Amino acid sequence: MIVKQSTKALENSQLALTITVSSASIEEAYQNRLKKYQAELQIPGFRKGKTPVSVIENKYGDSIREESTFASLEDALEEAYKTMDDKDKPLPYSTPALQDEEALLPFKKGEDVTFTVHYDVRPQVEVENYKGREIEVDAVEVSEQDVDDEIQKLREQNAIVKTKDGALEKGDIATIDYVEIDENGEEIKSTERKGFTFTLGSGYNYYMIDDDILGMKKGDEKIIEKTYKEDETSPLAGKNVKLKVKINEVKLRELPEVDDEFAQDVKEEYKSVADLRKATREKLEKEVDDALKNIKVNSLMDKLVEETKFSVPESMIKTQLEQAWRNFIQQSGLDEKTFNKFMEMQSQSKDQILTEWRPSAEKELREQLILDAIKNKENFELDEEEFKKACDEQLKNIPEENKEFYKEMIKDDMQFAKVVPFLLENNTFKEGKEKKSYKEFFNK
Repeated sequence: MIVKQSTKALENSQLALTITVSSASIEEAYQNRLKKYQAELQIPGFRKGKTPVSVIENKYGDSIREESTFASLEDALEEAYKTMDDKDKPLPYSTPALQDEEALLPFKKGEDVTFTVHYDVRPQVEVENYKGREIEVDAVEVSEQDVDDEIQKLREQNAIVKTKDGALEKGDIATIDYVEIDENGEEIKSTERKGFTFTLGSGYNYYMIDDDILGMKKGDEKIIEKTYKEDETSPLAGKNVKLKVKINEVKLRELPEVDDEFAQDVKEEYKSVADLRKATREKLEKEVDDALKNIKVNSLMDKLVEETKFSVPESMIKTQLEQAWRNFIQQSGLDEKTFNKFMEMQSQSKDQILTEWRPSAEKELREQLILDAIKNKENFELDEEEFKKACDEQLKNIPEENKEFYKEMIKDDMQFAKVVPFLLENNTFKEGKEKKSYKEFFNK
């Protein structure tokens, strides 16, 4: 079928594939298509299946030749792909685009057809200097105060809530009724709320009345007059409000003492406060180590992305964005139709959001392609027993004839998982001169 084929690299990770299809194979496809239509067409004056080929050709010949020839070109494409290197094959989500289609028409009997398609291919990434670099990262210290603060959180989580007879203080839990009062002293029923509970000092209330009800007791009533500043982010900014408040209930949190009994309540294996403090410090230090590991990798990848020049195919970026969009909808908990209506109400569109996401999507793809290039360059060896175990676990329900294909995928995944640890081991990450506290590092 194929007389000859050739490829040419284009910009933006595209390839031009040119194929010449023999006139003999095109004519054979045409004759087969004629026979098919002869058997299926019902033409007035002839019984089904008995219409002479000459009649069909006179009436539909040009259309059938065009249809059969385009089908031959598609078959030629599939045939060409089988003989090509993987690097020259189109990406799964890239549809080959036929070039200069009008110049091919009309197809003529007895002539070879030469056509060209353009499509996206996987970028060829040449990554250098990914080993032996020195990169500065934050120096972070977990202090005794950080340990104290974490244990304080444990105390608050294990606090016992009790009814309080005295006056409201910060940290107490208040259950209140409230309603706005208009300029005539009448209650505005639409603003009424009964049994609202919040912790004083948390700021988790619409009117921000934490300080205004300090000192009140159960059963107390009060009209609060508040003026909200113009520059506040509250919906009440710039307004004057009169609010009638009644205290229904006051509760306090009784925190446990930090002693050996408390340590054992937190975790059975802790026998003393010393055990609790040691485990708490280890937990915080692990959080720092994990965060620093990400920072180290991200810092290195930022440099490699900046230095490694290649084009990310448009089809790859679009696929990445579409996947992100599907995840976005899924996380919203709404069906797509309802989600789109919600977006309209917010005066937002899918196109606007995808445009905002595009730079980060492209950067993420660049990072993945660079990591993959490092994997291929290093060709990490796998532990045979570990590899066999992974294959046995993941392929137990896969037909035998398909297992080799999936084994290659498992091998690829296991080798890819070795890239980041390899980069951390083969580069130097020195701490900055100034040490950050745990809180400062995590912006807590």
